[in-house]
Parts: sequence; C-alpha cells; structure tokens
Amino acid sequence: MKIFPSFIIVFLLFLIACGTDDSVFLNKVIVIDPGHGGTAEVDTFRVGPKGEREEWINLRVALELEKLLSEQGANVVMTRVDDTQIDLADRAELALENDADLFLSIHHNATADPGVNFPIVYYHGNASENEAGVALAKIIAEQIKADLFDEDTPSVIASDHTIFPNSGTGVLRRSYGIPGVIAELSFFTNPEEEVRLRNEKYNRLQAESLLKALSEFFEEDTHTIYEKHSKIELPPFAVYQEGERMSPEAMNWREYYEQARGIYDGNNIQNFERAYELATLSVRSFPDSPVAREAHLLRAKILDDMGRSDEAVKERRRANQFYVE
Repeated sequence: MKIFPSFIIVFLLFLIACGTDDSVFLNKVIVIDPGHGGTAEVDTFRVGPKGEREEWINLRVALELEKLLSEQGANVVMTRVDDTQIDLADRAELALENDADLFLSIHHNATADPGVNFPIVYYHGNASENEAGVALAKIIAEQIKADLFDEDTPSVIASDHTIFPNSGTGVLRRSYGIPGVIAELSFFTNPEEEVRLRNEKYNRLQAESLLKALSEFFEEDTHTIYEKHSKIELPPFAVYQEGERMSPEAMNWREYYEQARGIYDGNNIQNFERAYELATLSVRSFPDSPVAREAHLLRAKILDDMGRSDEAVKERRRANQFYVE
C-alpha cells in the first residue's frame, strides 16, 4: 500500500476545505450585509412577540452563510460581525471598494398582522433597468420558498421604491451597478416563525438555501444593469413607514383589497371613489404584500373609469416596474 507524506494529506484536506477549482464561487467577491445592528435600546419595533430581535437573527444567518461561501472559495466581506451599528453608506462603500461581484443584505421582516409569513426580496429601482437585481431577487425568492415554506405560500419580488418611495434603500441605492438585493427571508412577527428563527439549526437552513440561490445566479448568463431612470421615471407613491406598518390600521391590508374588489363595479360610478380609497389603503398599509401589485392594477382600472387615463398609465407602469410576477 502506498503511503502519502503527511504534508500532502494536509494539502489535499486544505483543497477540499477551500472548494474545488470548478466552484462557481471561486475568487468571487461577495459582500454579506447582516441588516441593522446595535439599536436594541432605541428600536422598539424590530422585535418578535417573545423578544427575539431582527438584527440578532440576521447576523446568525449571515455568519453561517459566510462559512459556507468561504468553504467554496469565495472572498467574503462582512459589513458587520457583531451587534454593532454600521452606517448604511459604509456598508455600500465596502461593496464598491472591494469591487464586489454581488451584494446581499440579509433581513427578516415585521408587520402588524402576526399571521403573515413569507419571503420578500427587493431589487433597487425599476425592473427594466436593473436586470441583474431582478434575476438575483427571483432566484432567492424561489429558492427560499421551495426550501423553507409550503408550496402555497406566496413570495414577493419588489423594488425597494415600494417601501421607500423617494429614493429606495440606502444600501442598494449607493451600491447600484453591483448585482444586489435585500432578502427578507421571513417574518419574525409571526409567533411560530420567531420560535424557528431562535434555533441556530434553522438559521443554518436559511443560509444553505441562500448558498444554493447564489450558486444558481452565478451559473446563469450575466444580466445588465442600466443607468437609473434611463428608461423610465415614476412619481413617488407614499406608503406607511417602518413603525407605522405596525399600527392596528395596517392589520386590514387584505380586507381593504378584498373590499375594494367587492364594491368595484365598472358600471356604477358611485362605487369608484370608495373602491379607489380602499385599494389605496391596502397598498399604503402593506406596500410589499402579496396583493399589492393587484391593488395598483385595480387602482389603474378605476382611474380609467374615472376619466383619469394619464394617472392610470402611471399606475400600470408602477405595477410592472416595481413588482415582478
């Protein structure tokens, strides 16, 4: 039997640990951004029913993903490695300074409705301009749903302008040009999900799902990112912000939409204003809900019936640019 010198065995083990030469991650620079951090004393709404905070969950998942990617040969840059507050501009700057191939901001979501739990992934700006961001968002949303949710669970792929209408999110806006998304993997305000998220094994499952998604993205052909507003520009649509989305009124987002559909009648002009008001309330309360795109399209129909065709055109554009089916 042939005996290999110990240094050769050590070298082979090192190669296995670092991933093979055919790994899609080899030499890729990936910036992982665990969202938030260091704000427990001032932030009262990023906390689940039993006290688990979003920034803690984000960090656990991010650190697990860092290990997995590093094993595959990726050059991983973390925006934070502990519970500290990092400026949004500094997070984005890390991606720019390191000429990142991908920027992933890991988050978990909150809403007033404790029954809500599904993945949402945001790209920056308009879908027709940010092809790479949309492609990455779709792959992550589909993979997370397939691995961690029931088949009938919805998933949402949306522009960050749905939640921050004036300019989108700071990290994606400042790192635009690099394929990047904010992935809200689930809702910590859902009591059952909060229990799962406290478990490090479940955090590992989320990281493994993200690893598969990133691998699929790098295996695809490259996608273009065009200059912002080079193809289309839409006026802002005001929505509830952060803590406002935890208000009792925001609980009725689905009911608002269903009521709007129920009373809308294209032949009865008396119903137009009320249906429009309810559809608008649904989107304002939960702008990235599973029915938000349909609510915008309903608003467009009502605007057409009210003789406001120019506004209707903008609403349809908004639905198509800010939400991806």
